[in-house]
Amino acid sequence: MFTGIIQTRGTITDIAETSHDTLALTIRAPKVLTDVSRGDSIAIDGVCLTVTEFTAETFTADVMVQTLNLTSLGTKAVGDEVNVEPAMAVTDRFGGHIVQGHVEAVGSVVEIEADEKWTRMRLSLPAHLAPYLIDQGSITVDGISLTVAGVSAQDAVEHYFDIFLIPETLEATTLGNAEVGTVVNLETDLLARHLARMIQFQTNEGK
Repeated sequence: MFTGIIQTRGTITDIAETSHDTLALTIRAPKVLTDVSRGDSIAIDGVCLTVTEFTAETFTADVMVQTLNLTSLGTKAVGDEVNVEPAMAVTDRFGGHIVQGHVEAVGSVVEIEADEKWTRMRLSLPAHLAPYLIDQGSITVDGISLTVAGVSAQDAVEHYFDIFLIPETLEATTLGNAEVGTVVNLETDLLARHLARMIQFQTNEGK
């Protein structure tokens, strides 16, 4: 499990095709490797991956075809920066919200409005994710725990949500490099998805 608080920005140093449907990503991120072990979970742009090899400077993780199809990792190239968060320890502060690292879909940046002390971004999202977003709720964008500042109408033709980013977030994460058209990984709030699933199975019998 993760919290959506990015620990560092890493750099992809190698992409190797290990089979017809699997890639091995090698990422330089020494800040999070001081106590890493094989089999540990590390989130890359919000995608939970398993460490298969590591050095003092880099770690390698396999990315399966389903992950490549559902996320932006299939579009990455050597030299690209990514957001990195190791799995949460029991003793850690819970600074964000519950993040599984199970990306549901991708969205894209459709508007950017910059101010001296904040930047507003509007991002698109697939219609099937729209019911899980509420104003002032939580959303994970490229692994970053963020607060939803506004949502599109229920009957909107194209769904979107707004986020506000402070300079610290822009500097510490890859959203500081985002521009209109940038593709991002999305994971909606786990509690909202569980609640929606429970309601789906309820009936009105006897009511």
